[in-house]
Amino acid sequence: MCQVGEDYGEPAPGEPSPAPRPSREQKCVKCKEAQPVVVIRAGDAFCRDCFKAFYVHKFRAMLGKNRLIFPGEKVLLAWSGGPSSSSMVWQVLEGLSQDSAKRLRFVPGVIFVDEGAAFGKSLEERSKTLAEVKPILQATGLPWHVVALEEVFSLPPSVLRCSAQEPAGSEGAYKAAVDSFLQQQHVLGAGGGPGPTQGKEQPPQPRLDPQSLARPPAAAQTEALSQLFCSVRTLTAKEELLQTLRTHLILHMARAHGYSKVMTGDSCTRLAIKLMTNLALGRGAFLAWDTGFSDERHGDVVVVRPMRDHTLKEVAFYNRLFSVPSVFTPAVDTKAPEKASVHRLMEAFILRLQTQFPSTVSTVYRTSEKLVKAPRESPAAGDSSPCCLLCMCTLDVDAADSATAFGAQTSSRLSQMQSPTPLTETRTPPGPCCSPGVGRVQGCGQGACRREDPQACIEEQLCYSCRVNMKDLPSLDPLPPYILAEAQLRTQRAWVLQEIRDCLIEDSDDEAGQS
Repeated sequence: MCQVGEDYGEPAPGEPSPAPRPSREQKCVKCKEAQPVVVIRAGDAFCRDCFKAFYVHKFRAMLGKNRLIFPGEKVLLAWSGGPSSSSMVWQVLEGLSQDSAKRLRFVPGVIFVDEGAAFGKSLEERSKTLAEVKPILQATGLPWHVVALEEVFSLPPSVLRCSAQEPAGSEGAYKAAVDSFLQQQHVLGAGGGPGPTQGKEQPPQPRLDPQSLARPPAAAQTEALSQLFCSVRTLTAKEELLQTLRTHLILHMARAHGYSKVMTGDSCTRLAIKLMTNLALGRGAFLAWDTGFSDERHGDVVVVRPMRDHTLKEVAFYNRLFSVPSVFTPAVDTKAPEKASVHRLMEAFILRLQTQFPSTVSTVYRTSEKLVKAPRESPAAGDSSPCCLLCMCTLDVDAADSATAFGAQTSSRLSQMQSPTPLTETRTPPGPCCSPGVGRVQGCGQGACRREDPQACIEEQLCYSCRVNMKDLPSLDPLPPYILAEAQLRTQRAWVLQEIRDCLIEDSDDEAGQS
């Protein structure tokens, strides 16, 4: 195996290699004429115009190759203010402009989630961030929405239910939709009527749309969110919880405003780090959904990642050359040490390895492209597969012969054996079947949750990775009410189904064949 310190004409690991700089004699690798301004990889020097064409082609090719976004479809752009998501919004604006060779035909909107309360930012600091965010959103000319993360405490339980998903259209259906859209455009243009609002031709709707104005969050919700994140013990669990709540909030906003697709700005480098991180966190069964181009776990709203072919280096070069505006917002892991969480440790490992072996990110990323989405079959015919209460993926701890289930059950039994229950505790009568938080949201059905441990009602509805993260949350009370209500509803529904199962009449094979 190749070693870093071997004599390959490269410096030793302790000596950083000098960054390659384009010389005066070197020309652009594409046009062979202009002077190069950026060097993406060794030998790949591009001039300004060729680099822009190369960058834009990657974005447009990713959308055109998958053909998941139909003409006229509403797409919500999840903008965090960072470089990748800012570049994604800029690419959409460029594709909607009149100067674009092939204009994008979907109807975009932008959403920004204010997460300042999750890591203790004051109202003044959050107001300064919003003062920087709103001018950028207004300059896009697109419908925009600014929501605070505290609004998760007012979400309905239905956000955790997978709605019915329409069957994916074939290539013929996509072409038929494009032809119908072009014909409609031609008819509207010939009749002199206003065509669909696209790109920079849109009127300034965001300033008139009351939904786009950020309402100040309630003080009680801000305090509840701060208490929730303060009660989590580890930074790894905090990052996973923050990502889960953010996804639920964006999903609710997309459904409330009629968006069927959500675009995120995950770059190639971030997806490579995310793949290795999720493997370490026990989410290997869901890598195809977590890192693929499309994520259909939510049913009616599909998450797409059009920036997954761009590296962070390319994004930084493009934003600098073409003055793409962005806003720096501190995250929950800002200024955290390298070993503070699994996310930070894996990020440092991948980036350090990338400096020594430049094909590391590409190799990990290309491996993720080979993953195939193969959802597990439901245990009974006609029944929908149970999904995780938090990440909404198919449960991977549902069978006795499952390796994940065996590991989870074995570790749980060993922990119980190492900490035996005192004699005084065994004489204590069991407490209520549901925690106070669950009882406040929705009353427990009689016998629906007959357990001494109230946390078991929720843990049995979580996948392995979410179960591990929930161990860092001492109490269930700080969780948002919609999670507790949906957990209680699922528990009651499962108990009622178990009670009436003997009374149900099942069709025999002969009757099913005749019908």
